Amino acid sequence: MVKFGPAGHSASFALDGKKHTYEMPEWLKNKGLDIFEYSFGRGVNIKEDSARKIGDEAKKYGIEITVHAPYYINFATEEQDKYQNNFRYVMQSLETLNYFGGQRVVIHTASQGKLDRKVALANASRALEELASRACSAGFGDKLLCLETMGKKSQIGTVDEIVDFCKISPIFIPTLDFGHINACFQGILKTKDDYRREIDKVFEGLGEEKAKKVHIHFSKIQYSQAGEVRHLTFEDDKYGPDFEPLAETIIEYGMNPYVICESAGTQAEDALSMKTEFIKLRDNSLQI
Repeated sequence: MVKFGPAGHSASFALDGKKHTYEMPEWLKNKGLDIFEYSFGRGVNIKEDSARKIGDEAKKYGIEITVHAPYYINFATEEQDKYQNNFRYVMQSLETLNYFGGQRVVIHTASQGKLDRKVALANASRALEELASRACSAGFGDKLLCLETMGKKSQIGTVDEIVDFCKISPIFIPTLDFGHINACFQGILKTKDDYRREIDKVFEGLGEEKAKKVHIHFSKIQYSQAGEVRHLTFEDDKYGPDFEPLAETIIEYGMNPYVICESAGTQAEDALSMKTEFIKLRDNSLQI
């Protein structure tokens, strides 16, 4: 089943008089959405009882929670304190994911910094091997660590790089952030064939099982020569990308991804518009 939902709180959540994340599952259920991505962007700082309360509400209303580990993870680093902190951030994210009753944690893998890109890739690969071992040893072998494609040229995370990383362990799957891919490569996602090209890399590199259950981030993103600048809303008609050709590709390939919307302030509304469009296209395809 393809699932749709927002990352974080839409502006409308507060406008509807909601204040607490434990109110989010009921709010999303009433909107017709399926999932919620809780971001630990600046650190995992939620208390266990609060996380369990959110998880209880999610179970009650049939909303699945995914999490995004802290943004500043960099498994290419050669600084030992930062290297060890990376593991701590992910393990904290996994522990809280358990309290939420979820299965997926999204991870930024690395930045190139001043390193040669081959060196950064090798460093990250070795660290991810260790991460998989640590996660499984800690009892998290049933979770999925979703390694994200990135939006800036200085970051590690092209589709090819993420596919290679995901070969390391069964618990790694890609997060295909199509807004990032489009921004990093200056607007390359326009047609169904453009989406096919990127998704084919996953099928060919990782096989059908992983490819069909990928995690997806989707938003329109402004970009410069260096890549991502800022997230936009679906009202944007300049930068893209557009969702329809991706939806058609998902249907054609029989995929069942989780689709998380990261629009700037309208993520719940834009997630619902994606779900509505996807259902319409899917139903039309079944009638042909």
